[in-house]
Amino acid sequence: MTERASIRSGSLWLILDLPDQGMPRIVAYADDHDGKDIEGLGLRGARVNGMDIDVPSAVLLPTGGLGYFGWPAIAGHRDGRAFTLSPSAWTGASNGNCLRLTGSDPVARVDVQIDIAAGDDSLFEMSARLTNRGADTYTLDRMMAGSLLIPAGEAELTNFTGSWGREFQTRTKPLAHGLHLQESRRGRTSHDRTPTLFIQTGVMVHAVHLGWSGNHVMAIDQLDDGRRMVHAGELFEPGEMRLAPGEHYQTPTVTHVITHNDLESAAYILRRHAWSHVVDRANGAPRLHQKSPRPVTLNTWEGTYFNHKTEQLTAQADVAAKLGIERFVLDDGWFGRRDDDTSSLGDWQIDRRKYPDGLKPLVNHVTGLGMQFGLWVEPEMVNPNSDLMRAHPDWALQIAGRPLLLSRNQLVLDLTRQEVSDYLFKSLDSVLKAHAITYLKWDMNRDLTQVGDAEGRAATARQTRMVYRLLDRIRNAHPRVEIESCASGGGRADYGVLERTHRLWTSDATDALERLDIQHGASMVFPAGILGAHVSGSPNHQTHRRHTLSFRALVAFAYHFGVELDPLTLSAAEKTELGEWITLHKRLRPILHNPDWQFQLPPLDGRYVWGAESPEKIVVVVAQSGQMRNEQAAPLMIPARNGKSGRWRVASVHPAAPDTIRPSAAQRDLLAGQSTFSMATLRAAGLLIPMLRPESGMVLELEFIEGLDHG
Repeated sequence: MTERASIRSGSLWLILDLPDQGMPRIVAYADDHDGKDIEGLGLRGARVNGMDIDVPSAVLLPTGGLGYFGWPAIAGHRDGRAFTLSPSAWTGASNGNCLRLTGSDPVARVDVQIDIAAGDDSLFEMSARLTNRGADTYTLDRMMAGSLLIPAGEAELTNFTGSWGREFQTRTKPLAHGLHLQESRRGRTSHDRTPTLFIQTGVMVHAVHLGWSGNHVMAIDQLDDGRRMVHAGELFEPGEMRLAPGEHYQTPTVTHVITHNDLESAAYILRRHAWSHVVDRANGAPRLHQKSPRPVTLNTWEGTYFNHKTEQLTAQADVAAKLGIERFVLDDGWFGRRDDDTSSLGDWQIDRRKYPDGLKPLVNHVTGLGMQFGLWVEPEMVNPNSDLMRAHPDWALQIAGRPLLLSRNQLVLDLTRQEVSDYLFKSLDSVLKAHAITYLKWDMNRDLTQVGDAEGRAATARQTRMVYRLLDRIRNAHPRVEIESCASGGGRADYGVLERTHRLWTSDATDALERLDIQHGASMVFPAGILGAHVSGSPNHQTHRRHTLSFRALVAFAYHFGVELDPLTLSAAEKTELGEWITLHKRLRPILHNPDWQFQLPPLDGRYVWGAESPEKIVVVVAQSGQMRNEQAAPLMIPARNGKSGRWRVASVHPAAPDTIRPSAAQRDLLAGQSTFSMATLRAAGLLIPMLRPESGMVLELEFIEGLDHG
């Protein structure tokens, strides 16, 4: 008799059959009402795929060669033999919110383990392990982390593309019939193929995110009956995953969300999960993101570049402290003989030309002002023009007989060599031990090429795992040090790296107009409190656009707020204005950074809306990119998940005089707090706010007054 297993997240059950032979079959995703009748749920014995035996296609991690003709989620062999896989003797064991399925294939001589963890709000995490039980090597060509079944019928796919400075560009299109395949071979999450998919089928939305920072593959395969299987996992190079007897392969974790609402509802669940269960969970160290407010940050890059002068930096720190900034981060240029990006990566010793007394005087000055001190590093990379590379030319990833390929004047260090990883740990550990540093901006400025180890074998998978291990070593040795994941901006942004870090640098593009799309896309996956967003100079260093300080500030305002300019160049009026934005952010960040309260609306006619809603205060950021096509702005509605029923009003507007177009008397009264409205109005009818001029915006503080909500 087929054994049945189930696991519940929120009100949603995932119900599985554990067959005598083959992979576990997905019976249904059922709500609480249907899930109670687990034994009676689902039909058995249907003939599929034209076979004369039952070959179910809706299974976890389907395999090929035995009657299933779809895209196999697992594929492997023993030197071309034992190339099929059909485990038996499946068992299911529940432990709290986790379900573990184990099966064994005596022909292929492998064991398979599938772990499913139930999160909140109809969210499941899935991972898998394959162990070689044979006496010879088993080559694993493909193994997905998990599978998701979605209904038949028309569907829309939303995913993210982009490039450097244009990350998280949201794209939605009809999901075509057949196989949809997304593969990334850049050796990091990538700017152009973020491992996240949203699929909308009728009234249901399915979200899939792969928590992995290396090569990945995401496949959507249409089954014979019209339903679709979604698979996500690591992408292997040829011969990369060879398991010796007794060895195993452990997949990354894939996160699935299933909701009956809209894309924003699925994004809301992902954001809450990332904040509560993903950030920094790999280390067992203090979860600093939850224990303290996210510090307002000054990063020195765009204000200083490589031109480090101690007296200028201490003066910047003085102004920063007066502005209310809480963390001072010294960016690239403090080590080796680093006067530009062509030298010294790998030489993690303080540049005594720039810092004759070392970094301690600057660090002590910053901390003496009451700010935290942070430091930029790029441990995984090396310049050919460096003492390290001259001493150890074999330490770079390379393939014998192939020319070394530079990118950003850099090569990549081979972290699969233990001596390389040990060197990097000792270098960083030495700097951290000697200074009161509580933050590392960890950068990665190029894609991986020639990823061959000392034996000439493909090594992308091991390289990624060794990066994780190095991050873990640093965090375990220095549990109070927070780490930001930066990779030419958002090139390494996923739940895998987030398990070891506390902040993501969303993009190297600090232009406020560009940031509207970038931050909107990133917020589909990540909570605002970990997405770095800085007020930069005008004209902008990347695009040369000019924007008002208020527009630059309000676009960055709701995220992990910071400053990316030389504060010494600000006028007295600009310092006052920026200080006011910093003060406002600090006052409101307990609301803005609570992922249970965050929301964002789809962009409409160039208008972007996002914010957070507590029971008695709602903060709404409204930004206008280009000129509206319509004569009037559409009513402003928000999800209204948490606000109290009763009367509300606009308590404050920032800036005090937003750049509006032809506001009516009623609209002026609304912004002045003269009009009240109900929570039902916010949810269903909306507020008629004025149109904004292009490249301007406003922050609205709505406050609860009292009374019952009569609509």
